[in-house]
Amino acid sequence: MNVILDLCVVPIGVGVSVSRYVAACQPVLTEAGLNPRLHAYGTTVEGDWDKVLAAVKRCHEVIHEMGAPRISTTIKLGTRTDRKQTMEDKVRSVEEKLKQS
Repeated sequence: MNVILDLCVVPIGVGVSVSRYVAACQPVLTEAGLNPRLHAYGTTVEGDWDKVLAAVKRCHEVIHEMGAPRISTTIKLGTRTDRKQTMEDKVRSVEEKLKQS
């Protein structure tokens, strides 16, 4: 089953700036073949359910290896079975409706 997942990983106990930890997740997601899309408050990925969730787990492992004692992660995800839909499809649909307004 394919999933589109929005991921926000927040290391706790590492100070105020967390950007180096977020940056460490990007290669993990790329190496998993997920084509991450970074945005201001997280990263969106799409792919096979098991592959995506395994990459999220690996992000946690990498951040802990960097010294973060705790991590709080927020995940929003969606699946559908009626048709195939990509991240780009979802954004394009809204943008087209904005042009009609």
